[in-house]
Amino acid sequence: MPRILQADVEEVKTRTNIADIVGERVALKSAGVGSLKGLCPFHDEKSPSFHVRPQVGYYHCFGCGASGDVYSFLREMDHVSFTEAVEKLAARAGYSLHYEDGGAAPETSGRSRLYAANTAAGEYFRSQLLSPEAESARRFLGERGFDAGAAAHFGVGYAPRGWDNMLKALSAKGFTRDELTAAGLVSAGQRGVYDRFRGRVVWPIRDVTGQTIGFGARKLYDDDQGPKYLNTPETPIYKKAQVLYGLDLAKRDISRGDPRRVVVVEGYTDVMACHLAGVTTAIATCGTAFGTEHIKVLRRVMGDDSAAGEVVFTFDGDEAGQKAALRAFSEDSRFTAQTFVAVAPDGLDPCDMRLQRGDAAVRGLMDAKVPMFEFAIDRKLSGYDLSTVEGQVGALRAAAPIVAEIRDELLRPGYERVLARRLGMDPTAVHQQVQRAARGEREQPVQRQQTPAGDGVEAISRVRLADLPRTPEVALERDALMGVLQYGHRLDQQTLARALSEPFRHPALEAVRDAVASHGDRTRVGWATAAADAVREPYRSLAGELLMMPFPARDDEGALASSSDLCRRLILRSIEREKQELLGAVQRVPADSDGGRALRMRLRDVDVERLRFAES
Repeated sequence: MPRILQADVEEVKTRTNIADIVGERVALKSAGVGSLKGLCPFHDEKSPSFHVRPQVGYYHCFGCGASGDVYSFLREMDHVSFTEAVEKLAARAGYSLHYEDGGAAPETSGRSRLYAANTAAGEYFRSQLLSPEAESARRFLGERGFDAGAAAHFGVGYAPRGWDNMLKALSAKGFTRDELTAAGLVSAGQRGVYDRFRGRVVWPIRDVTGQTIGFGARKLYDDDQGPKYLNTPETPIYKKAQVLYGLDLAKRDISRGDPRRVVVVEGYTDVMACHLAGVTTAIATCGTAFGTEHIKVLRRVMGDDSAAGEVVFTFDGDEAGQKAALRAFSEDSRFTAQTFVAVAPDGLDPCDMRLQRGDAAVRGLMDAKVPMFEFAIDRKLSGYDLSTVEGQVGALRAAAPIVAEIRDELLRPGYERVLARRLGMDPTAVHQQVQRAARGEREQPVQRQQTPAGDGVEAISRVRLADLPRTPEVALERDALMGVLQYGHRLDQQTLARALSEPFRHPALEAVRDAVASHGDRTRVGWATAAADAVREPYRSLAGELLMMPFPARDDEGALASSSDLCRRLILRSIEREKQELLGAVQRVPADSDGGRALRMRLRDVDVERLRFAES
């Protein structure tokens, strides 16, 4: 095989900035005069030890010892030969290579042929999107809000029906069946080789440098017996556990963002919708769950050697989506960046949200994000009945290990307070359980009280008004519920709904509040009796007492005024609690960031709402 002239090898290296090549895969930042640094792509690390000196054209990792020039970097990263690395950079620089003895350029082989085959396939699919047969594909895209410009931006194409249309087109370009098979573009069956993608909308999947390495395709026709989505199989250049769709388009804005934010969505159309709506850091996995290898790729692009970065996961609100979020949470400790979950209130994915509510709603979804730990805590608590002491204790034991996993020692106490509020328990008890979980200790479960007959039925001890503690907080909740049950049909219904929207702190009164808040028409005759009957044991008799006890007022008008005032005090308590949480959050978020501005705007709105209810 003819060798490239050494003078050309040096010339290509001279024309190539190693920082540009490395920077396509690793977020680099200044490390002093003439030096850049980032997270090493050759080993997993949390603090950057990988340095690049563009003036010298050299890189070195002080962690694993990897070092070399731009050619060795490409050889290690892309698993290409030295000749292929030189040819790749020469093509990038627009430089024509010369070979010893005047030989012609050798036939490209191996991985380079796989890249070339995928590139050719992408061009073929894009050209087919303009064909008459592709009307169904164009209609599919149009119904999802994507015009021809959007399709071109993302390289979307169409794989025509039939068994070997693409095979014939690429064979005419010189690709062999073995090469197309190795690239995952064709499959082998009993009758020979046939196109893998047929009658589908096709998205090119590119690596971080923008090279096409595979495809994802969605079926369009009812007679297609294949899966709804079909991806390229594992090949020497396509590893689905390491591929993130859209990263080639998102990487620049990810690395330049303040904070550096990645938005992880669930599909190709969601990535498109987010980018077109202005959320240009959206990416998605390709036919597999978000995992460790994806995190490594993202961390190199983000350069998240500090806690300043954000990773926001968007998931459907259904059971599958929540399970996907918890799988992502299980990998949270591998991130240095803070992780969040954003789920649309009505469960819409970004694509449908953009269609129904516009671009602003997609951007607004990011403002509705909640910390991953908070999401995981709430998900864990959802499996317990928090209106019972047993449920509270079980939920605490289940959620305490989640809080114990929080690395940031400044964040952990805050989440202990969040958990205590969710459970309506003493923060000290929650702190002790979290400490116990952090040490890996386990408690023996409390034995349930048995009935005298020993039949395993839990004895029920009814809660009465006289059993409630004598504290101002409990008195407010008790009297408010008494007023609501007795005079709720005459109160302003919007104010009443607002007052009952927040959980109460005492579990017995919370059980009553939940039943009252869940009841539909509170203006209907007999609603209060129905609501009291709906309270679960052992709190039903408490609801009956609240309904029947004489209200402490001189007359009905005084009782009505007092009930309204109690509802207002509940609302003010809720507003004050939110204000304190916002004040704490403002101190942790840079004032000039989007998050800081959003927090201050919300704080302003809370103050306006507080003033309105305080003066009413």
